[in-house]
Amino acid sequence: MNRGLEGGNARATGRVVLVGLDGAVLAGEDKLAAHEAPGQLHLAFSVFLYRPDGKVLLQRRAATKYHFPLHWANACCSHPAPGEDVVSAGERRLVEELGLACALTEVGTFVYRAVCPASGLVEHELDHVLVGVTAGEPVPSPVEVDATCWLLPSQIREGMPAGVHAPWLVRALELAEAARSGAG
Repeated sequence: MNRGLEGGNARATGRVVLVGLDGAVLAGEDKLAAHEAPGQLHLAFSVFLYRPDGKVLLQRRAATKYHFPLHWANACCSHPAPGEDVVSAGERRLVEELGLACALTEVGTFVYRAVCPASGLVEHELDHVLVGVTAGEPVPSPVEVDATCWLLPSQIREGMPAGVHAPWLVRALELAEAARSGAG
């Protein structure tokens, strides 16, 4: 059994899309294999949901997540399947994780690499940032989500100590905020 998979997280199965730094698709790969050290660059997405009052939905990842368990992150994040559109994948995962249907718009991408201290697994992703607005309230899947909250972006940037949030959260939030302010 691989480290970090105690409890059998079904989301650790499936395939991801390996890409070059330019975003060109290279191949499909087993999800877990792509996350084994040193980590292979693959497509991902990070969804940010805003309420009309400007607050952002955060989720604390379930304890059974295979990497970064119990870290606060954006509304949801995952990987498109080979051949799946990134925006469609984000909209699908919103329903699966949070019971929310919402139209999303892609606002930018960035590359990051982070090692999970709990599992040793590596996130090396070309992350597509997706943004939507909702007046709905989440109905989280307990398999995916431990807790949720709505915070102002300034509270996320200034009030969350390192190690409490997922390593991609602040950078992805910068892109979401730039797009919402018209600077992106």
